[in-house]
Parts: sequence; structure tokens; C-alpha cells
Amino acid sequence: MILVLAGTLDGRKLAMRLAELGQKVMVAVISEYGRFLADLPGIRVHTGQLTLEGMENLLVSQGITVVVDASHPYAVNGSLNAMAACEATGIPYIRYERSEVCIPEYEKLYAASDAAEAAKLAAGLGKVIFLTTGSRALKIFKGEPLLADCRLIARVLPQPDVINECIDLGFDPGDIIAIKGPFSQQLNAALFREYGTEVIITKNSGTIGGADTKIAAAIELNLSIIVIGRPDITYRNLCQTQEEVIHAMKIVSDKGKAVQGGNICNT
Repeated sequence: MILVLAGTLDGRKLAMRLAELGQKVMVAVISEYGRFLADLPGIRVHTGQLTLEGMENLLVSQGITVVVDASHPYAVNGSLNAMAACEATGIPYIRYERSEVCIPEYEKLYAASDAAEAAKLAAGLGKVIFLTTGSRALKIFKGEPLLADCRLIARVLPQPDVINECIDLGFDPGDIIAIKGPFSQQLNAALFREYGTEVIITKNSGTIGGADTKIAAAIELNLSIIVIGRPDITYRNLCQTQEEVIHAMKIVSDKGKAVQGGNICNT
């Protein structure tokens, strides 16, 4: 049984590809919405946040032979737990991560290492700040004293719990855009224009995450852009395409044991 940590669209596509190749596949997602998206033919689904202990228990109880970590590029804890659990259980770990968007040269583009740094940067760039970073970082932006006099627009998934979280954090309902992306450059530009945006904050979540169209729309409107960089994690067995993952899995199968070091994707 292959466990795919599939909190992303490309992760779900990979899980389907593996199932179509005749593999037994289980996907792990965090939310009920993720479970709904991952309800795919022939694929088992585990729902819920996995601690390190929970991950180890799942690997052993389900007879997992390979873990393919296709979680979001910014889901640090999940990846660290997966690598540690694989190390502890002797099960091979393969990281599948989408490529970053190539950031164009633009005089009003700024880099931040995390949401806290992005919040401080934004305070000096404008009063209307459009947040496209997902819901988990909203508390950081709302809690930054330097942004107390700024209007924060939150674009989030249309889930009741996420919308309620926004309201609990103090977002005005008129400043919550509940819609599922990714979006075209035209739609991004229209939304930025409609809200009088001066600054957008995004993650480099790749083309499939819509980072390219967000950045292009902001440049079109001459807005300030803050890009939160990806976490600095050294992954074992990093692959960036489905074919690389399949190749890596064949190597694991041929060896008949876990591959615990190096990069098997390009051998």
C-alpha cells in the first residue's frame, strides 16, 4: 500500500496515476473538504491531522510500503513528521513537490521569509493589503500592530470553518472573498482593482497554485508584491514530476528495501 500525502491538486492527480498503474493507494488529507476532493475511485482516504506518533501508527497498521509526500510546499510540519516517521519505521520516503514560479524582475517586488516578516514589510507599502496566502497565516497578519490601520482583504476557501475563523479574527464580512482558485490573470486583476488593492501578499506555490497569475496581475496594476519564500527543508528523494516519482518507486521496489539517503529520482 502506497500512502500519498495529498493535500494538493497535483498530489491527488499523482494518487490517481498510481492507482491507474495498479498500485494500492491510500491518501491522507487534513480536512473534510480535503476528503471530499480526494474521494476518488479505488483510493482509500485517511482524514485528520497526523502527529509524528499518529503517522508512525498509520504506516504500521496499514502496511504502508512507500510514503509519497505530495503535501503543500509550505506544509512544513507534515513533511517533517512524514520524514521522521519513515526514518523510524524503515519505510522509504519520496518527496513530490511542484516547481516554483520564476519570479520576474520588478522594482516593487519584495521577498519575505515568512508571514511575520511579510506583515511588517506590508505596513510600509500601502493601506489596502490583499492576502492570498491561505487561512493559516491570517492570525499573524491580524495580530501585527503595524497593520492595525490597514484594510486587510482575505481570499480564502469557501468553507464554513474558514469563513468563521476569518470573522473570529475580526475580518469584516465585506473583506472576505470566499472562492476556490486558482484564478486567471484577468480575474485576479479585476479583484485587486475592485478592492482598491495597494499590496498583495502571496506564496510561491507554483503555477498550479496560481502564483504566476497573481504576480502578473499585480504587475499589470503596478501594485507592490510580497512573496513569502518556501521553507528551507532538505528533502530526501525530491521529485518534481509524476514520472520521477514512478521512477523512484521502481528503484525502491527493485532494491526491495527502503532508500534512506541520497536522491533516487535522477539515478
